[in-house]
Amino acid sequence: MQNPFDNPGFAMASLTAAINILPNRYGRLEQLNLFPAKPVRTRQIIVEEYAGKLNLLPTRPIGSPGTVGERGTRKLRSFVIPHIPHDDVVLPEEVQGIRAFGSETEMEAISGVMARHLETMRNKHAITLEHLRMGALKGQILDADGSTIYDLFGEFGLSQETVGFDLANANSDIKGHCYDLLTAIEDKLQGEFMTGVHVLCSPEFFRALTTHKEVKTAYTNWQQGIMLISDVRSGFTYTGVTFEEYRGQASDGNGTVRKFIAPGEAHAFPLGTVDTFGTYFAPADFNETVNTLGQSLYAKQEPRKFERGTDLHTQSNPLPMCHRPGVLLKLTAAA
Repeated sequence: MQNPFDNPGFAMASLTAAINILPNRYGRLEQLNLFPAKPVRTRQIIVEEYAGKLNLLPTRPIGSPGTVGERGTRKLRSFVIPHIPHDDVVLPEEVQGIRAFGSETEMEAISGVMARHLETMRNKHAITLEHLRMGALKGQILDADGSTIYDLFGEFGLSQETVGFDLANANSDIKGHCYDLLTAIEDKLQGEFMTGVHVLCSPEFFRALTTHKEVKTAYTNWQQGIMLISDVRSGFTYTGVTFEEYRGQASDGNGTVRKFIAPGEAHAFPLGTVDTFGTYFAPADFNETVNTLGQSLYAKQEPRKFERGTDLHTQSNPLPMCHRPGVLLKLTAAA
């Protein structure tokens, strides 16, 4: 009997295209386009740090020699891109007797079953990528079990700065805290421009912020009390800083639910910089993908032993990276 999965539509290239076309339902960081894709051909990347100096140029008499520019120091850091495989199986029972007469062809029915499996697998990869990107945004890229893949602050020889927001004190100067946050990030950019500062907040931090007397009073008067009739959890700007509630969480293989932002904390980062963030994608470990540019997801299928179903294999090889971890600031609800 002919195996319906031998159709060219289920080849590696076709399945990979299909799984990349499926809509991505997870990922606020994907929506923000904070970590643009950077495909590479290797399993390892080199991040080069070039500490150039900007200084004022003095005036000189006409005809005199110019000042000589100083060379910045270069540092190279190597990072291995993580490999994240995920397998599933399509059993004969799933494609047996599912086609109603005159409704669709056999290949259309099988394609529907395959698409449902690919969508589920894609969603798992998507939430995993969101978790990795959130880790890069905090400076700690963590695995599914909570272990550290890369400590970006340690890799770059830095320590993370924390800004305390005294939200428990009704008389605290929240505007002053925001100015401190803006100043700290601007100083760490060392002359690079940005378009704004965004803060992803845990629900506890966001509620404490929006119910604080100073903030609540300001936004009650903002546009005739729009805050009373609108859901501002998607983000609002206060003193030049955009705060947004972030409820990202997922469970690991043991069923333990992990919140991407710890309760009572928030994480600030600049927007609109030249090349602060990126997601490196390495090629899959297939014969067909040797020396090719990496894609965000790959999918492949092969028959099981004795033709008892079809194994599905998907994989992603992503490494979200913050090239300047010094600009990543943590906020706490206590001063």
